Amino acid sequence: MRLKGSLLLFGAAFIWGTTFVAQMVGMDGLGPFTYAMARYSLGLLFLLGLWHALRGQREQAKQRGTYHPGWRAGFGAGAIMFVGTSLQQVAMLYTTAGKTAFITALYIILVPLGAAVLGKKIYGENWAGALAALAGLYLLSIHGAITLNFGDGLVFLSAFFWAAQILFIDRYAERVDAIELSVAQISVCWFGSTLAALCCEDISWSPLVAAWFAIFYGGVMSGGVAFTLQIYGQKYAEPGPAAIIMSFEAVFGAVSSWLLLGEVMSTAQIAGCGLMFAGVLVTQSRLLFKRR
Repeated sequence: MRLKGSLLLFGAAFIWGTTFVAQMVGMDGLGPFTYAMARYSLGLLFLLGLWHALRGQREQAKQRGTYHPGWRAGFGAGAIMFVGTSLQQVAMLYTTAGKTAFITALYIILVPLGAAVLGKKIYGENWAGALAALAGLYLLSIHGAITLNFGDGLVFLSAFFWAAQILFIDRYAERVDAIELSVAQISVCWFGSTLAALCCEDISWSPLVAAWFAIFYGGVMSGGVAFTLQIYGQKYAEPGPAAIIMSFEAVFGAVSSWLLLGEVMSTAQIAGCGLMFAGVLVTQSRLLFKRR
């Protein structure tokens, strides 16, 4: 079952990574909160349709006495995710995408640390894999000397919220209805983004139409499908390995940029991808040897 969870999380990371390319292509002229409002609107509609389509399964679960609503947990997860996303979006006005990816990925360390504080057993291979993945992400994301600024501080704060979101999902994913959790989570992000866009940005129709594919892919695939895969995946995966697998979005983002946008990958970046993959293998070593 842990292998199933890992595959679901890799699917989520793939979608998140390729979403970055969609944003790069279609985000001109859109404010960050306007884009978030539009993508979360589509994601919410998709998930509401999925929630309605699965009503029969919920009724069966209610009859068996195994149904537990996910609304309350989803609203909590959504509040955490919205703060993390907003800090990232504002930070991007002051810092680079590479530093944002690397500093955000500090949740690779923060998640097992938080899990240990909450009483979960963290194995040595989890720490070793996390350090290897973080080193790989450094090679993948950082080019030249590191200089820190205000935006980097905001990204650092966002890493704590992403770690909290992963730990929050870990706590509730096995207990409640995953689709309801996902619907509630994205609805909070949509509501917060809409308020921020109306208050802080000028919203016009033409940039939204021009960016329709980025909005569709970011909304339905990233907001709807990927975050739902995360919830289902974390039902079967421990939080430490889950964090490392989800950080693979940076690898998928770099590779898809190379394939689709013609961006060049340096030797250091390729080595970084290899280190991150090694980090995943290290964290999964206990499972791999058990299967043998």
